[in-house]
Amino acid sequence: MLRGLHVPLVTPFDSAGQVAVDAIEKLAYHVLDQGAAGLVALGTTAEVAALEPEERARVVEICARVCAERQALLTVGVTGNDTRSTARALRDLPEGAGAALVTVPYFLRPGERGVVAHFEALAEETPVPLVIYHIPYRTGQAVGAATLRRLGAHPMIAGVKYAAGGIDQETVDLLGDLPAGFEVLGGDDAFVSPLLALGAAGGILASAHVDTRGFVELVAAWHEGDAGRARALGHRLARLSAALFAEPNPTVIKGVLHAQGLIPTPDVRLPLLPAGPAAVSRARLLA
Repeated sequence: MLRGLHVPLVTPFDSAGQVAVDAIEKLAYHVLDQGAAGLVALGTTAEVAALEPEERARVVEICARVCAERQALLTVGVTGNDTRSTARALRDLPEGAGAALVTVPYFLRPGERGVVAHFEALAEETPVPLVIYHIPYRTGQAVGAATLRRLGAHPMIAGVKYAAGGIDQETVDLLGDLPAGFEVLGGDDAFVSPLLALGAAGGILASAHVDTRGFVELVAAWHEGDAGRARALGHRLARLSAALFAEPNPTVIKGVLHAQGLIPTPDVRLPLLPAGPAAVSRARLLA
């Protein structure tokens, strides 16, 4: 169910600082019509921590309707570092959500035994399949290949968004021995091409806002075994990703999307600040 490219949508704001509802819909149709397999609503790229509850609900409502029309998967981000509130958020997921992206508990550093207990408890409560969000440079909690394999054996845990900051031995071990039905999605944009070469199913990639077709083609090239085409695409898109992440995500991406006329402003909410014009110009040259 996770195969392909999934785009974690930004949340556009209008000139008054409100969520730009029409722009969300426009952007959602745009990336799906460019070949994305699904959308991720309320991820880190969406500035979810800066959204009010009613704004979050509206974003999910729009994305669910667009995904239903395009027969695409909608994955909803669910954050939290305690099990009870995360389970409650999963139970309260709105209609239309096909999967939930759930971050490894952050800040507490519960150890890998605690991570296993957390996700096994959530898997018994969730109405939709879970995708583990493994991003240790944000959470402070490493999770090894053996732990991910154990969790991946659960029928309600469909995969992992893998954003470990590079390709290491744990990455190679994980992709060399995956449980049946458990998929790895690249989450570090600059490293997605080597991850696909090792057998990843696809990616959840913020950079794909700017070149959706290119990332769709990259995933397809590796799946089809066309290594030459995939390598060339991977190098080009890695340069684009580096430019788009030159300042805090999603500031440069929003600057480019605004320049392309896809969102009404490049604005972000504090504590983020808009990207500088030089960073936006460089990314536009590589798009």
